[in-house]
Amino acid sequence: MTGQVKFSPLAIHDVDRLLEMMTDYYAFDHIPFDPEAARRAVRQLLADPGLGRAWLIESAGGAIGYVFLTFGYILEFGGKDAFVDELYLIPAFRSRGIGGQALTFVETEARKLGIRALRLEVSRDNLQALELYRKRGFAVHDRYLMTKVLSDS
Repeated sequence: MTGQVKFSPLAIHDVDRLLEMMTDYYAFDHIPFDPEAARRAVRQLLADPGLGRAWLIESAGGAIGYVFLTFGYILEFGGKDAFVDELYLIPAFRSRGIGGQALTFVETEARKLGIRALRLEVSRDNLQALELYRKRGFAVHDRYLMTKVLSDS
């Protein structure tokens, strides 16, 4: 288990530190990363609370991770849903219960916001994360999450 962690709303002055952690997360999960595109997306989210929320996960005065919650709407579950878009912890802070604390925090915040369902995406080979999410009540549906990226042009 771990000591006390704090969830602080992400602020514009935190973006450079966030991007450092995002670089590590994307490399870990083998996701292409464009820091400038990420910077624009984070700034847009911070400027429009209707898009979602973001928090730094802090311990002993320093950022040890982050979590994003982005908003949508889904008829199947009767209203607003939210996507735990990214949850990242610096490797030295994994397997200490902090991920579970982050999910509990996000679920509490989502309930306050009237969210009816939480969703997330996890790599099939990330067994540690899969186990955490299953323990926290997330279930795999027999469906594929499909994506079409729309270009700017």
